[in-house]
Amino acid sequence: MSVIESRLAELGVTLPDAPAPAANYVPFVQSGNLVFVSGQISMRDGAIITGKLGDDMDTADGAAAAKTCAIALLAQLRAACGGDIDRLVRVVKLTGFVNSTPDYTEQPKVINGASDFLVEALGDKGRHSRSAVSAAALPLGVAVEIEAIFEIA
Repeated sequence: MSVIESRLAELGVTLPDAPAPAANYVPFVQSGNLVFVSGQISMRDGAIITGKLGDDMDTADGAAAAKTCAIALLAQLRAACGGDIDRLVRVVKLTGFVNSTPDYTEQPKVINGASDFLVEALGDKGRHSRSAVSAAALPLGVAVEIEAIFEIA
């Protein structure tokens, strides 16, 4: 088992198989030593996590949904690395989209669910730049979608 997957296991996380794209796009693109991972939606146990922050979902539940996106991002990264996720040098950037009402302003706290998990799981390799933005709606009504850029060896 890889070093990263061992650390994830300590945290009670097993990476799933990388989710298949839902439309006409690829799940990741490698350019040089960067891997650009397409947006991963909030899912738990094969079911999508839907909701609108500021309406029928609170910030803590949104952060938990964001964590599921981070797990899916790592699953895609492992696939991009041919199964060897230990090739990760660092998480470069996350862009998080939060399905929220116009007056909701805690998008950064929601995306912290992903950021905090990546730092807890990866240490300094998990520290990254980030954007957290509101969206009036997201595909399938999901609560959160996050895309990422990773640097690999």
